[in-house]
Order: sequence, then C-alpha cells, then structure tokens
Amino acid sequence: QVQLVESGGGLVQPGGSLTLSCTASGRIFSVDSMGWYRRTPGKERELVARINSGGSTSYADSAKGRFTISGDNAKRTVYLRMNSLKPEDTAVYYCNAVLTPIALIVTGPREYWGQGTQVTVSS
Repeated sequence: QVQLVESGGGLVQPGGSLTLSCTASGRIFSVDSMGWYRRTPGKERELVARINSGGSTSYADSAKGRFTISGDNAKRTVYLRMNSLKPEDTAVYYCNAVLTPIALIVTGPREYWGQGTQVTVSS
C-alpha cells in the first residue's frame, strides 16, 4: 500500500523558515511528480509547488522567490523549503504524488495525498 508521510510543520514567527518533507513509501514502480498544496479554512486547496521526475519545477505566484521545492528520486522524497514566511502562509500543507504502484503497472499512474501537516506563522 502506498503512503505519503509528511513531516516538518509547526509554529514559526513571521520572517522565519521551515522545511517540509514528504516520503512516498510502499511498492512503487515509478514516481512522475510530487508536490505541495495547502488549504486554509474557507478556501479551496491550492497548489504551492510541484517537481517532476526530471527536476522541472512550478510554483504558485505566492511562493515564487520565497519557497524552494526539491526532490530526491532515490529516496522518493520531496522537500519544501519555506523562507520569509508570512502569517498568510498559515495553512495545512498536503503532500501530493502522481505515481505508479507496482500492483497497478498496467493501469498507470494514480494520485495520492498525505495526511497534511499544519504550518502556523504567528508572533
């Protein structure tokens, strides 16, 4: 069974930094892409950043210049380094992966979500 395990959330002061990590575990044939989304109360879940297996990245406008996504293909892990955090970055951050489990090689990649990790930016 495929699982995405997140870590690194917490409380940080405005202007501070945090690094989130997410590891995909289980019997996995291949990983196409991994990324981070976030949701705040009353809002839809939104993309923060994504990275594909080739290393190409994309960012939400709100994350550009402050957040950096990186990945380790061998470890099936994605990181999100968040600098210059603002109170409006407060949200539950969810890891997302598009991958092919070994059991589903024939049907192809599927989307998986982590359980979410809380990031709170407050003084």
